[in-house]
Amino acid sequence: MSTPTTVEPTTDPRASLFRRLPVISHFNKSVGLQRGMLVAGLILTAVFVLTAVFAPLLAPYGYAQLSDADGGFPAQQAPGGKHLLGTTVGGYDVLSRVIWGTQTAIMVIVVAVLMSIFIGVILGLVSGYIGGWLDRILVVIADAIYAFPSLLVAIVMAIVISGGQSSLLGGIMAAAISITVVFIPQYFRVIRAETIRLKAEPFVEAAKVVGASNIRIMSRHIYKNATRTLPLIFTLNASEAILTMAGLGFLGFGIEPSSAAEWGFDLKQALADTTSGIWWTGVFPGLAIVLTVVGLTLMGESINDLNDPRLRGRKKAASGKGGPDTNAAAQAALQAEVRGS
Repeated sequence: MSTPTTVEPTTDPRASLFRRLPVISHFNKSVGLQRGMLVAGLILTAVFVLTAVFAPLLAPYGYAQLSDADGGFPAQQAPGGKHLLGTTVGGYDVLSRVIWGTQTAIMVIVVAVLMSIFIGVILGLVSGYIGGWLDRILVVIADAIYAFPSLLVAIVMAIVISGGQSSLLGGIMAAAISITVVFIPQYFRVIRAETIRLKAEPFVEAAKVVGASNIRIMSRHIYKNATRTLPLIFTLNASEAILTMAGLGFLGFGIEPSSAAEWGFDLKQALADTTSGIWWTGVFPGLAIVLTVVGLTLMGESINDLNDPRLRGRKKAASGKGGPDTNAAAQAALQAEVRGS
């Protein structure tokens, strides 16, 4: 008599890897309002990134274009016709300036945040692993940098780098370097704290026993485990980078319209239009800044909450339905997550 055999279902490793990706895994763990905030942030951020990538196809005109085959563009034309969002006092198409401005914002984010991550991670690893007088000096310097406002540093850098001239490279590098200086302590502190915790783990002690060098231990064993929170910090700092760049442009240290499109500079030029009832030259660049910053902030804050098992557990318990057993089940699930993390 043959016994029935059960066939275990096979799981696709590629599908499992896909579900473990940062954004996908956070989406699967989110519920209720938390999921709505995450989805809203992802949609706004995706629109921002896609607009920057496909700006040459989406923009009806160039960022510095003042005329077409029909002649020059009229100044301060109301939205409608060939200019869906109107024109500025200089005759630039508002829609084109807003679309091309996404590319400038992306370049500032990439240059600034990547530079701060690169420097902050290296300093955090060295400081946390070596310790001693070097660690104390780096901690004091990081604390001192917090006393300097990022916008003030950006203005100084704009004068030092480009001499007050608002070229594309000068404007981007001024904002990027100033943001890098301010953001380095954030990455430095996070990586340093994780390095101090990880260097006491058994796998690091085992690596020392077998004769691994300090550089190999930091790069192969500690680095991978200490940088898991970097995507979260990146999303939160990206919004601040956009605000710093817009602040530079608004104060007159941004990029000239003939070099590139920049939302802060367009807002500055629109100040004189508000008293005349010309609202479209300032509303649309300001709306682009607000929506981009809100999207990045919603995504970053949602990921931050979902990374914390305590916050995620409370949201699950609040969204649950049923009697008194619901809280007990949520507490049991939370304890299991904490033990497993």
